[in-house]
Amino acid sequence: MKDQIFSVLQRVGRSFMLPIAILPIAGILLGIGASFTNATTIETYGLGAVVGQGTVLNALLTVMASAGNTIFGNLPIIFAVGVAIGMAKAEKEVAALSAMIAFFVMHSAINAMLKINGMIVDGKAADFVLEGTIAPSCGIESLQMGVFGGIIVGIGVAYLHNRFHNVVLPNALSFFGGSRFVPIISTVVYLFVGIVMYFVWPTVQNGIFALGSLVTGTGYIGTLIFGIIKRALIPFGLHHVFYLPFWQTGVGGSMMVDGQLIQGGQNIFFAQLASPNVTHFSADATRYFSGEFIFMIFGLPGAAVAMYRAAKPSKKKAAKGLLLSAALTSILTGITEPIEFSFLFVAPALFAVQVVLAGSAYMIAHMLNIAVGLTFSGGFLDLFIFGILQGEAKTNWMYIIPVGIIYFFLYYFIFSWMIRRFGFKTPGREDDDEEMKLHTKADYLAKKDGSAAAHAGMSSSGAVDEKSALITRALGSKKNITSVDCCATRLRCSVADSTLVDEKMLKATGALGVIVKGSGVQVIYGPQVANIKTNLEEYLESAPEEEPALDAPAAAETTESPAKEKGAPAIKDETAAQTKELFTPVTGTVHPITEAPDEAFAGKMMGDGYFIYPTEEIVYAPTDGEVVFVFDTKHAIGMKAADGTEYLLHIGVDTVALGGKGFEVFVENGQKVKKGDKLMRFDDAYIKENAKSDACLVIFTGLAEGQSVTMTANGKVQALDKVAEI
Repeated sequence: MKDQIFSVLQRVGRSFMLPIAILPIAGILLGIGASFTNATTIETYGLGAVVGQGTVLNALLTVMASAGNTIFGNLPIIFAVGVAIGMAKAEKEVAALSAMIAFFVMHSAINAMLKINGMIVDGKAADFVLEGTIAPSCGIESLQMGVFGGIIVGIGVAYLHNRFHNVVLPNALSFFGGSRFVPIISTVVYLFVGIVMYFVWPTVQNGIFALGSLVTGTGYIGTLIFGIIKRALIPFGLHHVFYLPFWQTGVGGSMMVDGQLIQGGQNIFFAQLASPNVTHFSADATRYFSGEFIFMIFGLPGAAVAMYRAAKPSKKKAAKGLLLSAALTSILTGITEPIEFSFLFVAPALFAVQVVLAGSAYMIAHMLNIAVGLTFSGGFLDLFIFGILQGEAKTNWMYIIPVGIIYFFLYYFIFSWMIRRFGFKTPGREDDDEEMKLHTKADYLAKKDGSAAAHAGMSSSGAVDEKSALITRALGSKKNITSVDCCATRLRCSVADSTLVDEKMLKATGALGVIVKGSGVQVIYGPQVANIKTNLEEYLESAPEEEPALDAPAAAETTESPAKEKGAPAIKDETAAQTKELFTPVTGTVHPITEAPDEAFAGKMMGDGYFIYPTEEIVYAPTDGEVVFVFDTKHAIGMKAADGTEYLLHIGVDTVALGGKGFEVFVENGQKVKKGDKLMRFDDAYIKENAKSDACLVIFTGLAEGQSVTMTANGKVQALDKVAEI
């Protein structure tokens, strides 16, 4: 039951991200426009000649402020459409149109009921109606439902859409079947929803106001509790569901601004931002986000420094790159998950400390009357626009700096002590022999019949997307994936069978963490997740419903040797102790695999090895052995050396898209070969022109734990020269 609830909440939470994504640009437009058309700002900074009344810039800034204000004023219908799109499983454009229609119908029905019962007279709320309970929604006088009204419409329409978008009607009515039926049923349903809401919503409204009063009535303690809960929900991806009511509805408080009742902390801030009459923004409204600047710009970077300094000397350089990038992301954008997930799964105790410290930052900001707004998260960009530009008198933003410095050192010293005291394996402190070698090339691409290449999937540009293919396999294949979406940092998927999800394989794709609850899967990638999601969706369009069964790696599972049976004496494995010499199959310039012109190969996701930029177009067998398989597209050959070493000869990058053109193969599956035998001829010029790279890769897919390829040559080599060893 818990898992089912989690799955539903995950879908709801991720559906919020589309409308939330518009808030930053709306906030920037309103923030810059309102700031530089404010008479006090113009006078304070002496900007009358540049942006004063009557100037071109003043007119442009006025338009910008108006545009931003319009977005915030119409958030209910934006949420209705956005949530419907986010939760619809197919034909999302139909869901969007249906949601807009349903929104208008619901509020029109409420408007009619209000008129019938005398609560609206001559287009305005009657005198006896409680102020603020009736407000216009897209020009329709209706009950003040705020974004809740939009969410009710979005979720309901998405359900109707998923249930009826492929409905089959009798022949006489067949024209109205399928997706055409969705706006029809949505109209009928939300006509009655509107009538029901007339009776139900006033009670809900009273409950919302009561909850808001409870939160605001608990003062600083309420702020602390809010902050702790919000941060504690980060690992589950449910924080959007929690904080949104505080930002956008009466749960976060209500306030009269320029004669209008405004509900929700973020809405109150932006209403005050647009008002020329506000001398100091309300800290009671901004209590739900002002504290984020303290730990996002200062605190968590302190934790990153602590983790870097605690890293092993041999791993400091790699840890520096990872942690510096995560810290800068937190500072500039307020996206904290790259840092948080760097220690969440290896040291949950550190995350518990982060939750408490972050919660206290919300409270301290409230106590100091810091009133800095934000659009999305507490990074420097929002601090600059909604704090610094607005002036100290309105925001008390300068308190953030000394408090932030204190938090930097709090995080630094606490994290440093705990990491060393408890031996947490934070980035750079992994065991020396620990290697992210989760699945081999044989597990991922290589199949003896070569079918993997045929089904590898293409991006829109025609290139194979190996990362998306690996993600798909890790999620149990296309057949198992029921939906794909993302928020700011997470790939959010729903699957039919969660037992098929391979968390280790997902982490091999660069994920910072993986959360599986019921049918919901969250894969944390960081800010680049939107591109990953887009690539995955493109890949799934042409991917097979079910991935072909994989052959087990030859050396992965072996029965016990006779030496270990019945107490027989152990036999020393001389082969394992010996150094294996590796030879190049191609003439050219040899390089370590980490320099490969492809992320998947360079990251050793497919296995360790090396590559050659060719100067000749013949591929030779680098050692005696057997041809295990030849890809249908001829661009790759799986080999097995006489000593059992398995490797893949992969000619070019993204050459599967060539469909075999430019390649001539001289061998077949199962054929025995000698060192120096010709395996393949390729057209290097054609590959350079039509593929990502002509790099010829040699990937060792069955290395034992702890084994790696060590380069012994660099630069120009002839075919069959020794270039490396294992």
